[in-house]
Amino acid sequence: MSFGEHLEELRGCLWKSVLALFIGCVVGWFLSDDFVIYLKAPLEAALVDFYHDKAVKDLRRDLEEKGVTGPELDDAVAEFDDSNLVREEVLVDPAELRRQLGIESPPGSPPAAADGFALKNLIPFSIFRPAAEDQRVRVTGLSVDEGFMVRIKAALVIGAVFASPFIFYFIWSFVAAGLYPHEKRYIHLFLPASIGLFLLGATVAFYFAFKFVLDFLFGMYRSMELDPDPRISYWLGFVLLLPIGFGIAFQLPLVMLFLERIRLTSVAMYTSYWRHAVVVISIIAMVLTPADPYSMMLMFVPLVVLYFGGILLCKYLPRGT
Repeated sequence: MSFGEHLEELRGCLWKSVLALFIGCVVGWFLSDDFVIYLKAPLEAALVDFYHDKAVKDLRRDLEEKGVTGPELDDAVAEFDDSNLVREEVLVDPAELRRQLGIESPPGSPPAAADGFALKNLIPFSIFRPAAEDQRVRVTGLSVDEGFMVRIKAALVIGAVFASPFIFYFIWSFVAAGLYPHEKRYIHLFLPASIGLFLLGATVAFYFAFKFVLDFLFGMYRSMELDPDPRISYWLGFVLLLPIGFGIAFQLPLVMLFLERIRLTSVAMYTSYWRHAVVVISIIAMVLTPADPYSMMLMFVPLVVLYFGGILLCKYLPRGT
């Protein structure tokens, strides 16, 4: 094919990929509500752990200030930790509280005000509730159009996953157009493997990376004694970036095998330049993940393993395969 014919083939490949993504997004639009509810779960679980841990820390500090020490302190903190409760401190009028509970006031205690409120009598009072019922663990949206934008992002994530087999097929078809007939047989091997590796990378992001990343990011809030109040649109943007980045990065062994089979590279080159490859992988992991070390390492380590796995694949997979 001439250069112009290759450009025409590339344009057709891109239009087909865009069309597949659009159809996937249409399907994703109708599934987006359940998808958002599913994606909120790890974020809300991390918020529950954050505020419960904060309540445990505050309880220990308050008990220590009251002079509770030793096993009594440890037992009280451990019991509260197992309960998965959070504590909120409010101001109450003890006389009014006793009146509402029907408890007789002891002699000498200040009377309740006629309107049920007396500012001078207010005292600190702790209330407890399950951490999952605390309003602070609810993911929020602030702008009027945020719900619509969240649904668009969710549809895009679903559409990318659904359309990925077709997009990879179009991409490999474009690559096959520039190959010799004896080289095109590799497409039958690469296409299903490429789809499988993309889905594997997305799965690693969904089921392993999110927890470590959230633990790290919320740890920054703990160290600075700040309370997180995450917005759903920011979270969906994060969710959109990580799985797609992992899925693309996991194509590494196939790219290595493909380049070796068409004799642009060799096993000896991969082996001699492995240190350079590790540096490049670290840069890729830094670019394709958010700005935290956990997600970077969760991509970096598998990619290094996949790189050496690609070397073994090139070395031991028969050329007639």
